[in-house]
Amino acid sequence: MKHITIDGNRFDDIVGFYAEINRVFMAGEEWQLGQSLDAFNDLLYGSYGALKGADCVRLHWIAIGKSRDDLGVQCTLNWLAAKLNSPGPFNLDLINAQMDALKRGEGETFYQIVLSILADHPKIELVAS
Repeated sequence: MKHITIDGNRFDDIVGFYAEINRVFMAGEEWQLGQSLDAFNDLLYGSYGALKGADCVRLHWIAIGKSRDDLGVQCTLNWLAAKLNSPGPFNLDLINAQMDALKRGEGETFYQIVLSILADHPKIELVAS
């Protein structure tokens, strides 16, 4: 089993989250992941980076409670608002609906989305501390 550690003390926003993911998972690669949940999901399949060839991975997330707070509602609202203000192929109605749900306390935060993505990869065991 491969052991990998990400440290929530090293970031406090989404940009920092991706910097930590690149520091840990992409250290031996000549390229870095973009700030994309799809790219993060693809990484977890293990075709490149630190997960390449790993059958099972124990992912230790230090300071996960801090990350939960840092990547929570306000951070997620800011992230979604930035999408609304950026040119790109974004579904504006969906983003507005996601923002409304978060404001009502019903939507998924960035942190919750990341945990859902991790849960979709049975070869990855998340250990929180």
